[in-house]
Amino acid sequence: MCIVETKIFKINEPLNLESGRELKEVEVAYETYGELNEAGDNAILLLHALTGDAHAAEYHEGDAKPGWWNDMVGSGKAFDTDKYFVICSNMLGGCKGTTGPGSINPETGKEYGLTFPVITIEDVVKVQKKLIDFLGVKKLTVAGGSMGGMQALEWALTYNEMVSHVIVIASTPRLSAQSIAFNAVGRNAILSDPNFNNGNYYHGEKPEKGLAIARMVGHITYLCEEAMHEKFARRFQDKDTPNFNFDIDFEVESYLAHQGQTFVDRFDANSYLYITKAVDYFDIARKYGSLEKAFENTDARYLVISFSSDWLFPSEQSKELVGALMRNKKDVSYCEIQSPCGHDAFLLEYETQTKIIRSFLWGVNV
Repeated sequence: MCIVETKIFKINEPLNLESGRELKEVEVAYETYGELNEAGDNAILLLHALTGDAHAAEYHEGDAKPGWWNDMVGSGKAFDTDKYFVICSNMLGGCKGTTGPGSINPETGKEYGLTFPVITIEDVVKVQKKLIDFLGVKKLTVAGGSMGGMQALEWALTYNEMVSHVIVIASTPRLSAQSIAFNAVGRNAILSDPNFNNGNYYHGEKPEKGLAIARMVGHITYLCEEAMHEKFARRFQDKDTPNFNFDIDFEVESYLAHQGQTFVDRFDANSYLYITKAVDYFDIARKYGSLEKAFENTDARYLVISFSSDWLFPSEQSKELVGALMRNKKDVSYCEIQSPCGHDAFLLEYETQTKIIRSFLWGVNV
């Protein structure tokens, strides 16, 4: 077991945001694994999903579980720390060490709450770029699943000169109306909680019910019908007959309630609002005029992975991205992995992903 610590990088200059607002200073929580070579070109930046953090691998002191992508990061794994300098940071707007709505506003001495500016994926990547420069990285591979894949695409388009390889897993160049709708329901659950108090709940009762419901709604989209049936079917929870009331009857209800409750213990409701809004705004085609135009000048190699049962970001959305790259005659590889795990497959199907990613990264600055 290897023990790692989360470090803090401080940006002591104003950060101009896409909205036109600015943050006076920003702290970034990050972890690194492996060593950066002298040329500074063996780095891999891992980009976390919606509720992830900087702790991608190994253990913190006292942890019972390792980081969120531990099966993929380490010696001999997909992101091989014997070869690569692997970096993961908590995103702007988060609640695990990087400046977000729960951080103290240096101008007021109080938590930002809803005075925190609305952010975009472009803003998130701009902060990551400052961290990468601070670490001395000259050339970079970017990799991420779900929202992390969106950040990887933003990196490739905004900092093309630095990015050599791009790995986009279970992601999309823009959300569908259905996905935006699910995020809207989650945000409304939080905003409607009587304890939300216009975002100023840090010294009182927190909007736990609203946040738990938001997580329950989101978690449904991470699975698929096959996975739900395999896990729960229509089985009752610890009984053979119904209650004939509105308490929990079914195993799937108990599971969702557990997911909601454990989530409120580790995540901030305001961060959930800001991050889901940033994801909603992400739209490469709108920003550049079309997907084809967006990728005209990119020089990176691309690997795009989707999963057969992912209905949140279905394979059709990955194929749309691949098609735009191919029409621009870019170097792109695509694989749809057959999996019953739904959108969560990018966290679970590590053996198949490892083979594909190893092949893609073969010979990269080693």
